[in-house]
Amino acid sequence: MTQSLPKSVVDFMEKIEKACGTELADWAKNFKTSFANTLETTLKTYDDGTSFLLTGDIPAMWLRDSTAQMKPYLFLAKEDKGIQKIIAGLVKRQFRYICVDPYANAFNEEENGKGHQNDHTQMNPWIWERKYEVDSLCYPVQLAYLLYRETGSTEHFNEDFHKGITLILDLWTVEQDHAKSPYLFERDTWRKEDTLTHQGKGTPVKVTGMTWSGFRPSDDACQYGYLIPSNMFASVVLGYIEELYSNLFDQSNIAEQARKLRQDILAGIEKYAIVKNSKGKAIYAYEVDGLGHYSIMDDANIPSLLAAPYLGFCAKDDPIYLETRQTILSHENPYYYQGKVAAGIGSSHTPEDYIWHIALSLQGLTAIDKEDKKAMLDLLVATDAGTHLMHEGFHVDDPNKYTREWFSWANMMFCELLLDYLGYHIAP
Repeated sequence: MTQSLPKSVVDFMEKIEKACGTELADWAKNFKTSFANTLETTLKTYDDGTSFLLTGDIPAMWLRDSTAQMKPYLFLAKEDKGIQKIIAGLVKRQFRYICVDPYANAFNEEENGKGHQNDHTQMNPWIWERKYEVDSLCYPVQLAYLLYRETGSTEHFNEDFHKGITLILDLWTVEQDHAKSPYLFERDTWRKEDTLTHQGKGTPVKVTGMTWSGFRPSDDACQYGYLIPSNMFASVVLGYIEELYSNLFDQSNIAEQARKLRQDILAGIEKYAIVKNSKGKAIYAYEVDGLGHYSIMDDANIPSLLAAPYLGFCAKDDPIYLETRQTILSHENPYYYQGKVAAGIGSSHTPEDYIWHIALSLQGLTAIDKEDKKAMLDLLVATDAGTHLMHEGFHVDDPNKYTREWFSWANMMFCELLLDYLGYHIAP
């Protein structure tokens, strides 16, 4: 599957290459390869006006990944109606899928029954996987909102969008009290991260105001049911929903439901998510259950604690965020690895001592100092194993040992960081 690149994309890549100059030519080469890769290899468009994006080397579309894969193209969408149409088409397909099942995280291109059909949950032929993750619903709302805000486009606000928003709000409200939820998930597997305990219900939780998640954005099971980074992200996109339904759609009931849910989640984060690290400093936990249990860690996948300012939850210099950042970029985080070549955050999803290009890009995007951003870009290019593309995880002692040769989300996070360094910003 190879698509020809729109002229606006080619022109933009040349513009970025020129801005990099000879001194940063390696950055420009990786940018051009990565920026082109998503459109050339993962995108399909349809006569019905929708767009489908492969995550890369898996033949399915993740709601989360597809948003991240498209987000950097927003810089072109103001001027290029074709790019705008592609992004609007992705939003339309995302919300069509949400209307199929808001608990699912990944979908098939057609109603073909591919994927994890033997999982013990309510599967159907459209669904590739039905691991419920809060962020799977956050990302499409984010893309829909940013497309409207950046371009003024409203064509993606169709019937599926409005139905999907209602489903999201209702689901997040139900999952404030997970004991009353209809959702169950079990997989016949040796890998404990791929299934939920307690007969598919997950570990017990107390009602906190936050909304429950079965799985992390790594697609690995939550240890405790309230995933703080995802609740942070949910609070941000609920603000988007409130704004849209107050100002654009004039539906005060939807706006009020979003506002109340946002307040509940923020109050829950404030009450239950702030814990003490090993030095007695206040930081955000990664997961909590409301019953006194919590985890101090972070995962490479976004939303993460490291991503809080990137997602729009707080400022980069917020005191609790800075303490949290210092903690998770240390060995107090069990997924922080340091080696001869690199140091950074990995994941339960990949082997020990493998750190992720996504997390390195994010470390740069959330850095205050421009020199720190430059250092991350240099490291990203130096650890691409000569491919001029990003990977999932790579070994801290040898970047030639890596997982996933074709991983579009990681490529586009590199592009976002380089664009950020050059002064291109899309505010959350």
